[in-house]
Amino acid sequence: MKIGMIGLGKMGGNMRARLRAAGHEVVGFDLDESLRDVSSLEELVGALEAPRVVWVMVPHGRPTRATVEQLGDLLEEGDLVIEGGNSKFTEDVELDAILSPRGIGYVDCGVSGGIWGRENGYGLMCGGRAEHVELAMPIFDALRPEGPREEGFVHAGEVGAGHYAKMVHNGIEYGLMHAYAEGYELLTAKDIVTDVKGCFQAWSRGTVVRSWLLDLLVKALDERPGLENVSGYTSDSGEGRWTVEEAIEMAVPMPVISAALFSRFASRQENSPAMQAVAALRGQFGGHAVKLLDDAASKDEGQVEVHRGAEPKHDDGERPGADETEAAPDAADADQAGPSSGSGSTGGQAGPTSGSGETGEHAERSGTDA
Repeated sequence: MKIGMIGLGKMGGNMRARLRAAGHEVVGFDLDESLRDVSSLEELVGALEAPRVVWVMVPHGRPTRATVEQLGDLLEEGDLVIEGGNSKFTEDVELDAILSPRGIGYVDCGVSGGIWGRENGYGLMCGGRAEHVELAMPIFDALRPEGPREEGFVHAGEVGAGHYAKMVHNGIEYGLMHAYAEGYELLTAKDIVTDVKGCFQAWSRGTVVRSWLLDLLVKALDERPGLENVSGYTSDSGEGRWTVEEAIEMAVPMPVISAALFSRFASRQENSPAMQAVAALRGQFGGHAVKLLDDAASKDEGQVEVHRGAEPKHDDGERPGADETEAAPDAADADQAGPSSGSGSTGGQAGPTSGSGETGEHAERSGTDA
């Protein structure tokens, strides 16, 4: 089968390679001239035969919308667009409304697998009309892991259902990652535990907490024992936020996923105004010592303040982040995607990208995870 691929970053590029290895012909476009096969979307569409199938892997929001609008002008009735980035499910309905009146199909496809998908295959969650999903099934079968189709692919429902399923998947991922992370910290805090990595490795076969995420944590501890020099600053893709928003809208209790998301927010603050207020209140009603930034002596006697595996805060007499010129880079970083399982910006900004950072022709490359 012949397919067009727009966006050839870590995900899109690896997907192109996996498809080609399976015998499919892929015509790719990217802003990076060293990666692309054609120099424009017009050339990409011209290289395909009807019914044309074009897979879009660019950041969610404006870049994706602009790309789909341009494809709507270039493709013909009977063709198909697959949106495989991190679009919000509500955006899928809007994009389908652009293409449907022209007779062009639209399928939203959540993709999980990160940088390992090229070798292991990708978990795929699709939304759309049955005839459009069926048209692209040879592509889905090539991308998913080997084995039964239902263990790596699902037609989750109508337009938007694929990205909705991927959103919930990433929300679950937040909770799983944070549970492992809390366990890691408790193990490092206890002096009788001398082989923290070994504990996690011992859980990797035969226990109920075994998982690929656990294997990846063991790998991370192999590569950097003690996680030396790894910053705790953790970004989010936006999908965790959307999951919590949906939980509120649907009255579904999600304390674990919500807490994991809020912990990522906390990781970006050198000094929390909320916790400053808590400390001040403890001093007011209970007479507890209030530690000032220039006072290293004040603490509650007999209480462990910071465990041996953690590094105490380095307060230097004024609240970190108070200087706006120093805070600006962090504010910018907060809009960028974190790794994984990729991530992207929120609040209407361009989503995850490993591309050149340009917005011309809207073909930045998309990540797809948390």
